Amino acid sequence: MGRARRSRVRPWMVAVLTVVVVGAGFGLYWFQPWKLWQDTTVQEALPGTVVNPTPSAETPSAETPSDEAPSDEAPSGASSPSAPEAPAGPTTLASGELISHEHTTSGSVKLVRLPDGGHVVRLENLDTSNGPDLRVWLTDAPVKEGRAGWGVFDDGKYVSLGKLKGNKGSQNYTVPADVDLARYSSISIWCDRFNVSFGAAELARA
Repeated sequence: MGRARRSRVRPWMVAVLTVVVVGAGFGLYWFQPWKLWQDTTVQEALPGTVVNPTPSAETPSAETPSDEAPSDEAPSGASSPSAPEAPAGPTTLASGELISHEHTTSGSVKLVRLPDGGHVVRLENLDTSNGPDLRVWLTDAPVKEGRAGWGVFDDGKYVSLGKLKGNKGSQNYTVPADVDLARYSSISIWCDRFNVSFGAAELARA
């Protein structure tokens, strides 16, 4: 009787399989394609917004009867009460509308000065695609439509305001105190991994 042939896994086959598995794992990590079907919505209020206080239950009503008859003359030396001044709220210094670059993007952006003197970039009604390593950039680059505008934002000066909190919603991004705002004129939703803009807006001064 003939001997049964034993199958042997050759070393080069093991090497090829290893390369394929490692390459597939790296590709999934790098591209993260599942994020295209995942949405993250973040809704934040604008810092420093004044909320009207609720009237206190102890505040006397204008209809509350008084034991004393009203006088036509104010007491001597008394001054008429003046309404308290409302605290200053946030001030919009510049704003713009997002246009689409590599991914369909919409919403508006604002550069806002807060009552404490700080500044934030605010994204309102943002709607874009999710993706790996998305950032909010304050830049000095012009905003161009089409493919010509996808990669211009890292050509000049830019400040990263942090990772995009969510691909949908309204969010605030703090501008560092030492940033000279006069040197920057646009906002980009920037994919730092692939060096491409998902969408951007030109800041028009108020």
